[in-house]
Amino acid sequence: MEAMHTAHWPHALRPYQEQALQQVEQLWQSGHHRTWIVLPPGSGKTLVGLEAARRLGRRTVVLVPNTAVQNQWISHWRSFQHPDATPATAGTGPGLDHDVTVLTYQSLAVFDPEAETDAEGRSTTPVRDRLHPNGRALVRALQQAGPLTLLLDECHHLLQVWGRLIDEILTDLPDARVIGLTGTPATTLTSTEKDLVDRLFGTPVVGASVPALVRQGYLAPFAELAWFTRPTTAEHQYLAEQGTRFTELCTDLLRPGFATTDFLAWIDARFVHRPTDSGGHLDWSHVATSTPDLAQAVLRLHHAGLCALPQGARTLEHHRRPPTDQDWTALIGAYARTGLDPDHDQDALERIRTALPAVGHHLTRNGVRRGASPVDRVLARSDAKSHATVEILAAEHAHLGERLRALVLCDHESAGSRLPAALREVLAPDSGSARLQVQLLATDPRTRDLHPLLVTGRTVACGPDTAADLLAFARAEHPGLQLSARPDQGLHVIEGAWTSRTWTATLTRFLEQGHSHVLVGTRALLGEGWDARGVNTVVDLTTATTATAVVQSRGRALRLDPNWPDKCAHTWTVVCLDHDHPRGHADWDRFVRKHDGYLGVDQDGQIMSGIAHIDASLSPYNPPTDTDALNARMLTRAGQRHRTRQRWNVGAPYHDTLLPTLRVRQHRRPPSTTAGAGQDLPAPVPPEAVTTPSGARATAGAPQLLTPATGILAALAVLFLLAGWTAPGWFTAAAVCAAAAGALVLRRRHRHTTRVLAQAALPVETARYAAAVADALHGAGHAPIGAQGVRVHCDTDGIYRFTLTGAGGQAAEHFTQGLEEVLAPLVEHPRYIVARHVLPTPPHRAAHRARTWRAALGARTPVTTVHHAVPALLGRNRQGARAFERAWCRWVSDGEVLYTRRGHGQQVWLAHLGSDPVEVATAHRLMWE
Repeated sequence: MEAMHTAHWPHALRPYQEQALQQVEQLWQSGHHRTWIVLPPGSGKTLVGLEAARRLGRRTVVLVPNTAVQNQWISHWRSFQHPDATPATAGTGPGLDHDVTVLTYQSLAVFDPEAETDAEGRSTTPVRDRLHPNGRALVRALQQAGPLTLLLDECHHLLQVWGRLIDEILTDLPDARVIGLTGTPATTLTSTEKDLVDRLFGTPVVGASVPALVRQGYLAPFAELAWFTRPTTAEHQYLAEQGTRFTELCTDLLRPGFATTDFLAWIDARFVHRPTDSGGHLDWSHVATSTPDLAQAVLRLHHAGLCALPQGARTLEHHRRPPTDQDWTALIGAYARTGLDPDHDQDALERIRTALPAVGHHLTRNGVRRGASPVDRVLARSDAKSHATVEILAAEHAHLGERLRALVLCDHESAGSRLPAALREVLAPDSGSARLQVQLLATDPRTRDLHPLLVTGRTVACGPDTAADLLAFARAEHPGLQLSARPDQGLHVIEGAWTSRTWTATLTRFLEQGHSHVLVGTRALLGEGWDARGVNTVVDLTTATTATAVVQSRGRALRLDPNWPDKCAHTWTVVCLDHDHPRGHADWDRFVRKHDGYLGVDQDGQIMSGIAHIDASLSPYNPPTDTDALNARMLTRAGQRHRTRQRWNVGAPYHDTLLPTLRVRQHRRPPSTTAGAGQDLPAPVPPEAVTTPSGARATAGAPQLLTPATGILAALAVLFLLAGWTAPGWFTAAAVCAAAAGALVLRRRHRHTTRVLAQAALPVETARYAAAVADALHGAGHAPIGAQGVRVHCDTDGIYRFTLTGAGGQAAEHFTQGLEEVLAPLVEHPRYIVARHVLPTPPHRAAHRARTWRAALGARTPVTTVHHAVPALLGRNRQGARAFERAWCRWVSDGEVLYTRRGHGQQVWLAHLGSDPVEVATAHRLMWE
């Protein structure tokens, strides 16, 4: 293997690549034999893997997910330079005769259909013993090859059956060095997946994130966009018919007499007032942990006003929405199982049984079982989504012209054989397929000049105008290759002696050289690993929502394009909504899951996770209603790639950390009139005055004044003089001086009181609540920094965003959670509450003057009082509550914290239960910086 050592990469490695390789070297030196490297798609994982293998100098076997990637590995290895006459070789044969052999996982994991299984189809033998003879031969070749380096590309695939197989094979290869490569962060793995990955690879080497590499200029800036569409008329009619039964069932459930035990009475007895054996109430934390779907559903019923709030429960952002079909289904399943009598409630059970299939569920003896939902299928494969893709690409072509290089990802090539019988009158045979998409693009006058190509693992096809050019190009690339074009349903299928390993690379060059501007393919072939540097637009029509699928599909457009140094990529997701069906948000829910945890830049240049970076108006818990306006904004952004690039602020410093942030929408202030929109606001400063139970007080810098009694005495002296009371001259002079001094003091006090009352009467800005929470957390030892770490940003739509910076992720999470609890309506039962006093506005100017003079003379000013919850973290003990009280008195209002579990505090809490002290809406997000 001397040729492995002498080869070298002819270019400089990027800093993060060299850093990853150094970490791998340190693992080898410390005795590890396995590791996995996490780097985003487009960051050069292939190069890092090959360089790590080259430094080891062993025979190398690479396993990849598909044939599209296979040739890329070989081509990449051949780009290494070899100074001697016997360069290291690369191949794809199972004999492992080359220095670098690249195989697919499928070539190894081919199972024998005759392998022995038990009565339930489970294997009774190890996975490797169930391999097809070809697979067993490959395993023997691995065992006999001597010291190996095994590179496992896109190793997240090992979480499937391949993981068990590789785990067994590696036990017979104790000397092998194993390197996994993936773009999927370890934080997205489930506990089971993490256990398998830890066993296979051990310690991960984690590189920079996608935003970090964009900031460094190693990945292209990008924008996430979305197009919202509605089902076709036929699809909508079907959905309406399906949804009527379920909607009627939910309505009937709420009526008395539906069954022996009414539904709402069962909810109350089961969740709200359910006693325990010890005589207390059910521990809500146990309900939330053991049955989270039921707990969520009950809290949404409470939000809708259908039941009381269970003791100990707390509503969060995702609970403040109407119950969804999934909420109803979860409750109906438990109700049918524990609340209905099979002997006396036959009619109720039959109603439930006939209505549930409309939302993809079925009633069984053990409750409700989820099945295939026809509604999900219609929304996912709606014909409207294919037509929306035409609109998107027409718009992108209008902006980019000949520079457009687009990839459309679908789940399948042709859907006809997979369509259920019940939907054959609703959906077209090829709805949602890659083939239909190419047909629409090839026939629409706005997109046919894009020369769209169909590229899957088994088919290459195009429009008739493109076929001749494609045949000529392929024959020039592969002289002697016999190809022909066969007409098939409006397309021309290219046939001949080639395979996907050959045509994928050929069609990639066809696209990048501008002969075609759109490839339409399946996620299985082009959705990961496929390298086309020119791709600048991706349209995602797939239903995959895993973190792996999202990262991989987005990564197809992030590679730098040497022909366009200022490249900026767009990734579009098409979403079909039907607001009239209880499950008409199923496609929306997929859309939300795709963006959950995925980072993108918003219109203000803030990099954050979730769908808010697509449009600030979007909430993950409620689908939009004004989709036409949203689509118009998306089209506007599509024509502003230069602005997207500016928002990424390429070259600016960063920390590569994620911080929780709280978005706050103020109901009383029109967003369009908010000052400072689209920028960071000054840090909060303590107010000049705060309210008190008797009026107001200055917080700092107030002038030292004489007491009210002094002013009163001076006023009396003036009255004596005016009454003509005779007295010795010296006394009269003293009285005059005293009267003058008293009048001056009274005047100064009046001015001071007027200013203090005016300041205290101003509405409390949300930033002051945020500062109070931050200072309280700092004072209680939960954060290393207080109010000076609060960052306030105002989005372009007038929504405020509050983040605690410089304190670490855990403290920032405490801050956002605590601020939300302070701002939330008082519908729960916190341990402590705190008062905020409010100065009412006088009805007219004369009343205002009278109030200020009375206050100047020492009289109490009437106030109203509202109460806020003390954050749960600070309310765990008296010390935390006192820390919050001190911060509250400094930033918001004089107010004493009250313990609500007994006595006066409990009475106050009950009196204010249900009140909304500030009337805002809040939402949690993650922000990158």
